[in-house]
Amino acid sequence: MAWQDEFVKARRAAIAAEFSRLNPEQRLGAMMTEGPVLMLAGAGSGKTTVLINRIANILKYGKGSDCDTVPDWAQKSDIALLNAKPEELGEEQRQRREKLMAVEPAPAWSVLAITFTNKAAGELKNRLYNMLGSEAEDIWASTFHSACVRILRREADYTPFESGFTIYDTADSLSLMKHVMKDLNMDEKTYPPRSVLSQISRAKDSMKDARTFAEEAGGDFRRKRIAEAYAEYSRRLLEANALDFDDIIFYTVRLLQENPQVREYYQRKFRYVLVDEYQDTNHAQFLLAELLSGGRKNICVVGDDDQSIYKFRGATIENILGFEEHYQNARVVRLEQNYRSTGNILNAANAVIKNNLGRKSKKLWTDSGDGEKVTVYTAATENDEAQYIAARILEGYERGERFSDFAVLYRMNAQSNQIEFAFKRNGIRYRVFGGFRFFDRAEVKDMLSYLNVINNPGDTLRLQRIVNNPPRGIGAKTLETVAEIAAREGATEFEIMERAAEYPELSRASAKITEFTGMINSLRAFEGPVDELYSEALEKTGYLAMLDLKPGPESDARRENLMELKTSIEQYMRETENATLAGYLDMVSLYTDIDKYDEDDDCVTMMTMHSAKGLEFPTVFVAGAEEGIFPGTRAIGDEEEIEEERRLCYVAITRAKKKLYITGARQRMMMGRTSNNLPSRFVDELPGECVEKKEAQRYAPTFGAYSSGDRGARESEGGYGYGRRKRPVRPPEKPAAPRPAAAPAAVDFRKGDAVEHKAFGKGVILSVQPTGGDALLEIAFDSAGTKRLMAKAASKFMRKG
Repeated sequence: MAWQDEFVKARRAAIAAEFSRLNPEQRLGAMMTEGPVLMLAGAGSGKTTVLINRIANILKYGKGSDCDTVPDWAQKSDIALLNAKPEELGEEQRQRREKLMAVEPAPAWSVLAITFTNKAAGELKNRLYNMLGSEAEDIWASTFHSACVRILRREADYTPFESGFTIYDTADSLSLMKHVMKDLNMDEKTYPPRSVLSQISRAKDSMKDARTFAEEAGGDFRRKRIAEAYAEYSRRLLEANALDFDDIIFYTVRLLQENPQVREYYQRKFRYVLVDEYQDTNHAQFLLAELLSGGRKNICVVGDDDQSIYKFRGATIENILGFEEHYQNARVVRLEQNYRSTGNILNAANAVIKNNLGRKSKKLWTDSGDGEKVTVYTAATENDEAQYIAARILEGYERGERFSDFAVLYRMNAQSNQIEFAFKRNGIRYRVFGGFRFFDRAEVKDMLSYLNVINNPGDTLRLQRIVNNPPRGIGAKTLETVAEIAAREGATEFEIMERAAEYPELSRASAKITEFTGMINSLRAFEGPVDELYSEALEKTGYLAMLDLKPGPESDARRENLMELKTSIEQYMRETENATLAGYLDMVSLYTDIDKYDEDDDCVTMMTMHSAKGLEFPTVFVAGAEEGIFPGTRAIGDEEEIEEERRLCYVAITRAKKKLYITGARQRMMMGRTSNNLPSRFVDELPGECVEKKEAQRYAPTFGAYSSGDRGARESEGGYGYGRRKRPVRPPEKPAAPRPAAAPAAVDFRKGDAVEHKAFGKGVILSVQPTGGDALLEIAFDSAGTKRLMAKAASKFMRKG
């Protein structure tokens, strides 16, 4: 072996020693710096840790761990220096050793790390800063959309938009589409606006503009009408200097495809491109990553095909499954050691997901022990299921666990109602994700619309929302006239309004219109920081004064929300150097519901399984494990859809760290219908040795044998059996008489009693309402407000005095 080969081997070992805290597979991923790399990272396998260390390696040693290059000035004696322990060397020797280990170290600005959520991007930035210090601030660590917005604003001259463009969120896009369809005489029942937007979104994901979409419609009348809506929708977005979420990726890809000089600039700039959650990418995002990394082909994608659950959003699992075929000589690293969950939870997850055919093989494992078995509970009804979940949470709380240690996951939002009711009855604090977003509240959208118009007066949609809010006497007929003049003259509606006095048809309202545009322009001229601009807007627009005219709880709540919006602006300013109004509006536009998840907020988390991806909890309840609910009715009979549902089950299971409950009901009422659902096929796929089965000790109708030939009849196992039998059994003519319940403990709480609750603190009982063997207490707590609690449940956590 030539000494140069020994040198390369010694350098690789020296760099590996720098990452000795990683397991062998993680270390391999951190040291593979060159060419296309696929990291198959199972749930809880520490992929973010690998990404952080890989970036640190790239910045410090460049391609030193992944090339055969030997510096011209290196000597054979340097091999001993590389093999030496740094602490045993003098300062001069250490410096030479560091220099020998590095081969073209990358500047921070040449690294692009893309992920999907602001929360994940924030965690990436914070951990990079903690490891690398201020150098990390120059790394492009952001979401797909944030990175593209940054590129589009910088390269606006090459796009149809001006650099100050507005971003429309989902609600804005829907509102605009409804206006478009109304003007095109498209009936919303025949063409549901959300469905039309969905088809347009899929077209943009496939990089098809309105013209291409129309050409492909052929003689299909329905598609031709949707193509008309697509074209007009696009025209109005352009007129308003606005982009929707899909446009952000669409126009960035088109920018890079059509402008060689721009494409070459970014390919030279980004020496290394890393893409997290690659299994969730759509076609346009695939093209974007390919274009940006096209110079050196140093693309590293991290993902888990078993967690590809966003097909309904356009995610293409083929991107990750076909990575090795698309990128020749790609290398693959499998991260299978799990640092999150116990052995029994992982065995359950592995057993379920192995039934999928469209996947790359891997098997999660842990060295932290088996832990508790997975509890599978068969409830009699959805009410019983909800009460069972509440009872287990209360038991945990009594043992000293926090409410935030628990999460309840469900397939559809409609399942949450009964569980919420059980939590309210039992005094359990909870928070539902996926409900009404803060930024979707009317008063918040009103003030954000003002800020958007101040930033971009061409934003017609937001302009129409605020021009008469608060009322200014500018009627709908006047606004129609403004729109007609704007269309005729090829100007924006705001520009026409600024010159309202010049148009006879606007003469009656011109004074009021001019007063409005003057107010907006005075705010546009404001030179103070963003939070002061917001305060100025609250006053000058008259919005606060409007709330003062109707004093009461509703106005107070709306005022509080407006103050919370200011808090949001102030937080943005603290966290952002050179904070601008445009920057804040970008941040809000790209905000997702999961970004508001706060681990320090002590309440039970309730969310859909889709929303839970990326999170983890000590104890997880997967509710509604029944055929027709999970998997859903639409998936049954479609193997591709069943595999997607099974991946969703895998994601739900692997959110649990210590304890997993899977619950279902023999009989369920939901959305006004009562049904007797079969147990989920995913429950049957769980290995018996890691499962403990329980069921409600109450009569419920039996279902008899399965009629589906592909699943066959299954024997009742006394657990999640739903009354299953090998052969039909005649149901009893009537349920057996229930055993007399034990006499309830006397309820000794009375109106006026002073009480102290473990969770809610001190309070006074306002009323006691007897209900059967229990009582409903209404209690005014000093700090938690008024709560309604069932006396029996509350007595475990509350005492008099």
